Amino acid sequence: MGPEIESAALIEWLNLFFVATPFLFLILAFITGKSAEKRHYRSIKLREETWHHIPAITGKQLPGLPEINSAELVVGSVVVSIDYFKRLLSGFRMIFGGEMKSYSSVIDRGRREAVLRMKEASPKADMFLNCRIETSTISNGKGKAIGCAEILAYATAVRFRADV
Repeated sequence: MGPEIESAALIEWLNLFFVATPFLFLILAFITGKSAEKRHYRSIKLREETWHHIPAITGKQLPGLPEINSAELVVGSVVVSIDYFKRLLSGFRMIFGGEMKSYSSVIDRGRREAVLRMKEASPKADMFLNCRIETSTISNGKGKAIGCAEILAYATAVRFRADV
């Protein structure tokens, strides 16, 4: 083989490398993003099983509740971000319209995580009254969202009197 053939082969390999690299990064982003999301959902489900018996209700009060011994404001918050692969797909969805399912899963995980953190902030509470959830986007300061959202859950954690 002459030097011209070796150099042409090298140029072909370099072209293939530079063309394939972005696709490899997209595939890697998809796999790692999906894996992280599944791992987070597993964690949420396990923790929800631990806390499902303690209600978090939107009402301020309920008739027939026992006398309250103590009450405190509890807060749980989380900042969640979308991965680059989902951001790329959502860019196409913004062009053609429709539900942005990639963002829906991020918001779902964030809400569930915020409620769990709120409950974990007061582990001895018997009930969480007046539960509220707030969602806000995080921007880069120029009015442009950067694909992150903060979800805040708050409620009044109450403990009932044990001697009643």
